[in-house]
Amino acid sequence: MGKYWIYNNDGTGNINIRMMGRGTSEMAQTRGLILYRNNDKDWDIFSAMVNVYRMYLANNEEDEYDYDDDDDDDDDFDFDLDDDEIAEMHDMFYHALSDLVEMACRYGFAGNLWHVYLTYLIVTNDNAYTRSAELKGNPGGSLSDLALHDFSVFMDLFDLPIGQLADFFGEELLMSVGNFTPPANRPFLLDDFVVKEINALTKKLSASGDATLFKEFVESFYEKYGAGKIGLHKAFRIDRETVYDSKDHKSRKVVIAPVEGVCHVTMDELIGYEAEKKKLIDNTKAFVEGRPANNVLLYGEAGTGKSTSVKALMDMFAPQGLRIIELYKDQFKDLNELISLIKNRSYRFIIFMDDLSFEEFEVEYKHLKALIEGGIEKRPDNILIYATSNRRHLMKETFSDKNDFDNDLHSSETVEEKTSLSGRFGLQIRFGSPSPKDYETMIKTMAEREGITASFEDYEMESRRWQIQHGGYSGRTARQFVDHLKGSGGK
Repeated sequence: MGKYWIYNNDGTGNINIRMMGRGTSEMAQTRGLILYRNNDKDWDIFSAMVNVYRMYLANNEEDEYDYDDDDDDDDDFDFDLDDDEIAEMHDMFYHALSDLVEMACRYGFAGNLWHVYLTYLIVTNDNAYTRSAELKGNPGGSLSDLALHDFSVFMDLFDLPIGQLADFFGEELLMSVGNFTPPANRPFLLDDFVVKEINALTKKLSASGDATLFKEFVESFYEKYGAGKIGLHKAFRIDRETVYDSKDHKSRKVVIAPVEGVCHVTMDELIGYEAEKKKLIDNTKAFVEGRPANNVLLYGEAGTGKSTSVKALMDMFAPQGLRIIELYKDQFKDLNELISLIKNRSYRFIIFMDDLSFEEFEVEYKHLKALIEGGIEKRPDNILIYATSNRRHLMKETFSDKNDFDNDLHSSETVEEKTSLSGRFGLQIRFGSPSPKDYETMIKTMAEREGITASFEDYEMESRRWQIQHGGYSGRTARQFVDHLKGSGGK
């Protein structure tokens, strides 16, 4: 005896899936997902596909159904669909297919896209069970029981016989979605190793045949790669989204949003600064290995590679669990809420503040100072702060300050107040401007990497004029000159 699903989204993020025996007049069972909720737009395809199948079976069902399993006909309903409802089903289905294909091409997924999509929902969901499984695999207890319930529902969804829709939508179309091949030679938003693991997990889940084995496969993935979108991405920003409580009260909460299409750089792309890079790498290595490490301030002239050095840490240490969250100065008020979201995760987080500095009238630095060191609550061991700045002390200092100090009975305390923030960074690394010889080396190396075969003597004078007109000697100036040289047809 077949089965089909009636899906209902009540607008509060609840999933209600009723599995009914086909050809009978009674409800077989009512089942809902408990831990895994449709709480973001990623679940839109889920809603559409399940509803399409419901409508398809409704249109092909001869029986009427009695919700109460009694003899009263008042609540019976007929499943016959009119032409407008069938047109709606077609439209919903094609939109869902379009979204599935877009998702596959965005991330590089292959095979049965419905199955891959369900797997994606599982590995990106953030709930109490996934966070516990991330730390120690099977969490045991009630969470484990609830997860087993949800995975039995997911198993039925994996078995959703979408192939029956071929009568409506065409065999070849469904075969393409059931055995999809992503485009070749195209950059995807997820790393190759993550895509391969999701595709491999999909095959395991599809063939599991048992909810307990299904659960073991999922827990193994969580323990190895982490749970939620934090497990699939390396870099993040914070945002605020509107949420509603049970009484429909609106509030804004901090969320961690993945940065898709991050700039991938390596330390080798930063020419020179070997001692500076080594200090940064050694500190970060100690951090991801669970050894004591310091907050880091990278300061110095503009364009010398401070930000590039921090970005290069992403690819270098992501496999060991490092994640970078970029934070802007106007978001300091969200720091405590952000820390509460990440302090109990299994990852190591660097909160990255780029181009950090404060004017005299800005007081946010006092909040940051307390956060880095000195607050009542101990800073979590899995969080460090890395900042870059063109100012050694982060605060604007002027000659008028000296005149003020002459009239200040406690001038030393005033100076200490202004410089104390930078002192909270245990490791301070200076990136100075390159010498003319180092600048020349940078240009030669970059030109060679770009396939420019002309000798340096052919454009030496032009490179010197360029640095005079574009801010002096720096790695950024060298990069801009080489881009100019290549764009203007330089060989």
